[in-house]
Amino acid sequence: MFKQFAGIVLFFSLFSVCLRAQQQDTIVVARDGSGKFRTLQEAVEGVRAFMDYTVVIYVKNGLYKEKVVIPSWIKNVEIVGQDAEKTIITYDDHANINKMGTFRTYTVKVEGSDITFKNITIENNAAQLGQAVALHTEGDRLVFINCRFLGNQDTIYTGAEGTRLLFSHCYIEGTTDFIFGPSTVLFEDCTIYSKRNSYITAASTPKDVEFGYVFKNCKLTAAPGVDKVYLGRPWRPYAATTFINCVLGKHICPAGWENWRNPENEKTARYSEFKNTGEGADISGRVPWSHQLTKKEIKKYSIQNIFKSSSSWLPSLAK
Repeated sequence: MFKQFAGIVLFFSLFSVCLRAQQQDTIVVARDGSGKFRTLQEAVEGVRAFMDYTVVIYVKNGLYKEKVVIPSWIKNVEIVGQDAEKTIITYDDHANINKMGTFRTYTVKVEGSDITFKNITIENNAAQLGQAVALHTEGDRLVFINCRFLGNQDTIYTGAEGTRLLFSHCYIEGTTDFIFGPSTVLFEDCTIYSKRNSYITAASTPKDVEFGYVFKNCKLTAAPGVDKVYLGRPWRPYAATTFINCVLGKHICPAGWENWRNPENEKTARYSEFKNTGEGADISGRVPWSHQLTKKEIKKYSIQNIFKSSSSWLPSLAK
């Protein structure tokens, strides 16, 4: 009886060890063939659907020219680059190739939820001939840490209502409306680089969603010669965008915000700021329909409130 019991204990111990080993698996991607896969898409397709534990896809330095789709049945995955400046996912589609339209131009499309990207560059290096998305998101609870997003018009499209995203210590560049969409997104400690005179954000926040784009402790910079950039314009009437404790370069124009050539948007757009600094932070010339938050109002902009929804979510980075 004792031997039988000991055998059962041994079996479950070995099973537990094997399970832990499985849960700690790291899939290696290397363009030079030294990993299990040579492309990120192959690695994604090798991940089991609806996992309840985290799998790491480790991407070695290299230039990966591919369009990547992370489907909706993929969750609990971390995609980690070896070096943010040397691990580059790139493609060059733009909206005017065979009437492609904006929403098919992505380099990386994330449909799955609970996905984290670290130390990686996502780029759309198409010529400036139309909209060209680098990152297109549709999943919920997505985190991007120390990543670089390179492009021109429409670099990042946060494309699904009711989804929540966090960008921390990221670099984002573009020309026109290069952060756009309906999602609730917190940008913390990011660098936002404007490559020409135009607009940074084009939010399309739904009317019943309190928070759209929130920038905290970010630095807004620009290419030489760029001197008239707006913080945002409303892609949809109830666009919500806020800049908090950010450093605004002199390229930010005094008005700050634009109505997309539609005065009716001034009645509904929700644009606000709080204690920004830098040469572009002077509020004396701001459009009258934007808002400067009070000390009482700013208390609402905690990460807990920003990401509250039908389910609670507090990214591990913020704990």
